[in-house]
Amino acid sequence: MAFVSAGATALPVRLHGVTKRFGAAPVLSGIDLEIAPGAVHGLVGENGAGKSTLSKIIAGVLTADEGTLSVGDRAHVFHSPRDALDHGIATIAQELALVPGLTVAENVFLGAEPARAGFVRRRRLRAAFAELARSTGFDLDPDAVVATLRTADQQKVEILRALARGAWFIIMDEPTAALSGPDVELLHDVVRTLARSGRTVLLISHFLSEVLELSDTVTILRDGRHIRTAPAREETEASLIEGMLGRSLGSVFPDRTTPVPDAPDVLTVERLQAPGVEDVSFTVRAGEIVGLAGLVGAGRSEIAHAVFGAVRSTASAVRVDGAPLTRHRIGDALRRGVFLLPESRKEQGLVAQLSVRENVTMGNLAALSTLNWIRRRQERRTAQRMLQRVGVQGDDSRSVTALSGGNQQKVMFGRALQRPRRVLIADEPTRGVDVGSRRAIYELIAEQASAGVGVLVISSDVEEVLGLAHRVLVVRAGRIVAELSGDELTEQNILTAAFAERAATDSDEGEGAR
Repeated sequence: MAFVSAGATALPVRLHGVTKRFGAAPVLSGIDLEIAPGAVHGLVGENGAGKSTLSKIIAGVLTADEGTLSVGDRAHVFHSPRDALDHGIATIAQELALVPGLTVAENVFLGAEPARAGFVRRRRLRAAFAELARSTGFDLDPDAVVATLRTADQQKVEILRALARGAWFIIMDEPTAALSGPDVELLHDVVRTLARSGRTVLLISHFLSEVLELSDTVTILRDGRHIRTAPAREETEASLIEGMLGRSLGSVFPDRTTPVPDAPDVLTVERLQAPGVEDVSFTVRAGEIVGLAGLVGAGRSEIAHAVFGAVRSTASAVRVDGAPLTRHRIGDALRRGVFLLPESRKEQGLVAQLSVRENVTMGNLAALSTLNWIRRRQERRTAQRMLQRVGVQGDDSRSVTALSGGNQQKVMFGRALQRPRRVLIADEPTRGVDVGSRRAIYELIAEQASAGVGVLVISSDVEEVLGLAHRVLVVRAGRIVAELSGDELTEQNILTAAFAERAATDSDEGEGAR
């Protein structure tokens, strides 16, 4: 595979005695690490272990308080990401950093556009993009506005932008968190090809199977300390988990409680129509966990938002405990005990300007107020009780942005659990969450089901769907194309339905028409 820019020769990157503090608390303590050139180096650890801080020091976002960073034989202190990029180091961040109003090609070559006399040479820009897109196999419209792309395609734009600058050291922070199916496999191929072409990839991922599959070497961090670095072939998922947690985790998924045979339907959806949703009908019983599986862009999140009333929809009925919901009214859904944990906690769930406490209680302020004045003491007690229940420790007056991804997701659960729920919709509940927090979130979901709540779980992780759900609905092109339960619940059946079932249905309809 050829890339647009050859870039500099890859060099070893070494950290010696690197320490970083935020306030009095050390986030990294005396890290000694060497990252070999031309290889994939995996970096794993729980949220808060120091992975992102370490990668940001390499990328010039942060500077170390103590210790040295060396590239080849020379010590460097990068004062900005641009400084690091000038030395061939680029980052594909977990939070995308694109300009929404620009096109794909403009984002890829932003700051490095072919120009003459101050004017961008559009023909050369398109030619450079076409060559880069061909080299990676990414099928993207160079003229598409980035804001209109799905998350998976925006991730591809980020990768292309790093490659366009000829970077030889590429930091990938959760690169496949928003991808599924063929997009994941394609990205895996790009990672392997980067290493084969002599580039270095620092891969940060909570998907341990992905780390073991792609990495030559794996480093484990725990509580800001370097636990060990070893060849990936000598590690297993169990050994990585034990290194990350300092203990074995046991089964990742909690035991499932089978709903009683005559459990009533708590959620009934009939012939739902909405943007991206076509004639969807299903039920969820009390105490049942139903999984919505399918590829990214299949329409799973659109179904969730339509049921919750967040988008305009038409349906014969959406009923909770047998009584219809008022369409397009989120307030009615909340009053009836429906709660949606959205796919993007930062964009759709949390308020970054507010504290942990305020993010927990904001959905229940009416019960904590008198004449529109919040009873602060009761708010503190309520928040502390909820945070203890979901396993978030520390000062609840700090900004919610100071929490790890796993704890931010637990804050969302804390908000959901303040009032009794009849239906809990969890959209990608463990995206960007470490394995320890993932287990805690699974237990919260199972606990709600055991209490008689109907749970709808949406996940791109087939293993997650299989580990949690009593029944799985497979979505393709906005339609439910398969319903699986019992012995039918296998990865092969889910993937077969996600890729092929709709095509088979269309073929059947064509035969019927003839």
